[in-house]
Amino acid sequence: MYAIIEESGKQFKVNEGDVLRIDLVDSGGLTERKALEFTRVLLVSDGAKVTVGTPLVEGAKVVGEVVRPEVKGRKVRAFKYKRRKGYHRDRGHRQRYTEVRITGIVA
Repeated sequence: MYAIIEESGKQFKVNEGDVLRIDLVDSGGLTERKALEFTRVLLVSDGAKVTVGTPLVEGAKVVGEVVRPEVKGRKVRAFKYKRRKGYHRDRGHRQRYTEVRITGIVA
């Protein structure tokens, strides 16, 4: 069984047991093992039957638990350079994520 959910403007295909990184969820004191519910379910499939929402599937939700409340992604560098002018700019960014393990899909 799998589902397609929408979270923070992005779509994820999830199965039970999957671990996914979503944008940082800042709900004040988010800890490990805390349950999260994703109610924006776009599609649910149990192998034989596929239910597509218009735009959401009625009564469907995906339940997950927090594995790590805050994870930093890899560093992305933006480097500008103009030859022979003595000009260069170096900027870096590390995106913060929350890791969630999917524990159940309710259709």
